[in-house]
Amino acid sequence: MEKYSQFRDKGTAIAPFLPIPSPPTGALWTPVHFLLILVRVPAVLFLSIFYFCILEWLPVGEVVRKCVLWILLVVPGVWWVDLQVDGVKRGKLAEAQDQLPHPGTIIASSFISPLDPLYLAGIFCPIFTRSYPNTRKVERITLLRAILLAFSRPRLTPANPDNLVTLKELQDKNPNSIICVFPECTTTNGRGILPISPSLLTADSKTRIYPVNLRYTPGDVTTPVPGNAFAWFWRLLSKPTHVMRVRIARSMYNNASLEFPRKEKVEVEASGSDLGFDEDIFDMPKLRNGGKAGGSVAGHERVTREEQQVLDRVGEDLARLGRVKRVALGLEEKAEFVKVWSSRRR
Repeated sequence: MEKYSQFRDKGTAIAPFLPIPSPPTGALWTPVHFLLILVRVPAVLFLSIFYFCILEWLPVGEVVRKCVLWILLVVPGVWWVDLQVDGVKRGKLAEAQDQLPHPGTIIASSFISPLDPLYLAGIFCPIFTRSYPNTRKVERITLLRAILLAFSRPRLTPANPDNLVTLKELQDKNPNSIICVFPECTTTNGRGILPISPSLLTADSKTRIYPVNLRYTPGDVTTPVPGNAFAWFWRLLSKPTHVMRVRIARSMYNNASLEFPRKEKVEVEASGSDLGFDEDIFDMPKLRNGGKAGGSVAGHERVTREEQQVLDRVGEDLARLGRVKRVALGLEEKAEFVKVWSSRRR
């Protein structure tokens, strides 16, 4: 894979766009894989058609929708085995519901697999959005589009800018709903956190934002490369189990939307290296997401130092939860990687 070395982060040597190979299983497991495929494919097809073509258009409650989505996760053997919330001890989660995303809040989630939106919908029933690196507005999308987004090519600009709204506008229209944002704008292999989109800066200053990180074992169900849906379904449906681990950080606020007494726009040097989690990111001259305070953040949007602090904290929380590092590679590098990957594969 050295031929893709230009798509490794210079500071961390992480390649967030390379697919993760499946662990070897041996020839003895081949009949088991085929048997699981034969059993699961009809069930997954039936449940998918039933939910997305029928149930989603019926006036049924959230409980019914969540049950169907959970069955859709259980059939391929996806098991939610570990949930950890910052500041909550094991076994005390039922007593700390305020530490979980609830209606009127925002989820800033990592994005590594089509299973991510499926899980989030089965637990929180949020409104899904799509972020772009060069605008603060988001595009509202359905659950099905969020799933298909994991297989699609990266887009630097929206197809229809008229469909974009700010998070505050979306909150005002849906005050009793959770809003889900994928701030990295595209999928990765889960080994690094990409620069954060400025879309989170349009959230209301009184709205809680919960960074959420999801991981899978084995990691071959990630989709850092678009396409290859058939191969992905084979990996998903042919294995007995897939373990899911969920981490939720403490809530934070978009303090940048408040009126600051002093808003400097200071140019600082970009850096892709990781400096550790014990250092104060607000006092560092170098920003680890590849953006510049008062300059561009993963695109062409200009941000102030206070706004950059908000984006840095989201990125730091996602990296800490996933036990990975932040990288300076963004959506533009992902688009170039896809071109190189597709041409060389052919």
